[in-house]
Amino acid sequence: MKKFILKSALYIFLILLLLEGIVRALHLYTEDPPRFIDEYGVEKRVPDNSGYAVTGNRNQNFSEFHINKAGFNSHREFEPSRDNYELALIGDSFIEGFHQDYYSSTGKRIEERIKGIEVYEYGYAGYDFANQIHLVDAYSDDFELIDQIIFYLNYENDLDRGIYEPNHGRIKMLSSPLFRIRDNIKLLAYGSKIGIVEPLKKLAQDGIAFGDTDDAYKDNAMQSETKAQKKAKDLKRIDNFKSLVALYGFDKGKSALLLDSRKTSDLFLEFLKENGFRYIDFADRFAASKKSTNLIYDHHWNAHGRELIAEEISEYLNDLGKR
Repeated sequence: MKKFILKSALYIFLILLLLEGIVRALHLYTEDPPRFIDEYGVEKRVPDNSGYAVTGNRNQNFSEFHINKAGFNSHREFEPSRDNYELALIGDSFIEGFHQDYYSSTGKRIEERIKGIEVYEYGYAGYDFANQIHLVDAYSDDFELIDQIIFYLNYENDLDRGIYEPNHGRIKMLSSPLFRIRDNIKLLAYGSKIGIVEPLKKLAQDGIAFGDTDDAYKDNAMQSETKAQKKAKDLKRIDNFKSLVALYGFDKGKSALLLDSRKTSDLFLEFLKENGFRYIDFADRFAASKKSTNLIYDHHWNAHGRELIAEEISEYLNDLGKR
């Protein structure tokens, strides 16, 4: 029996070692450049990291990233000046662009459409509007020199708080020994990416590997909102927006929101119009597209979607008089 157990353990080890080699050879795992919070309380990536982001379980999306000296994924360094015309594009993972090669980003596509412009993409997965507007305030000297600022706003996720606080807990968790082990053992990283290790994580957390199917029915029942509840939520989000603008400022003369009106409250859109906040709405352009604008396995924009966003922003800038 002892011999059988030892042989089984050896075979399992060799199989795992073989799988680790296959995952590494085929680069099935994704790389996530390390994150940190700087002295201004801005959460971003550790500069000068390059690698490849992988989405899907068969390298369905394989793209190169490069973190510049400012801590953001970009083909250029951020060097604002009074002599050049610069656009700051700020947002979450949609702007960070790990689903595209960094040299084929939305910002790069805008630069190809508008001669002489430099686009600085301040994108970071997980940024909400509080992160974004705090970033502009924290780096006020740089943004004083930047000519136009566009905030990407996902209305349903980005207005849940009215003050910014750095997420030290997330940074601490991602730098913990458990996450370092996961990142160094590529088979674990791959398994985590495609959800294989999720039951093990749940088992470690609460002793239950698989959730009760009744929970799904409960979640669906909770999703239905009354008109009164929806309005209350909209008013809270508007209050959060007001709070953030009051705390950190918002230069209406050179700032705009990039949004999809199909997913944005009419109440919020009316508030923006009444109070002179400009916004760029790409809903019609996306709705009119005969081609898909999102990745087939992911909700992020695909190459066509990024091209449409670049068109929308370029037209907005041209309307402002930049040609």
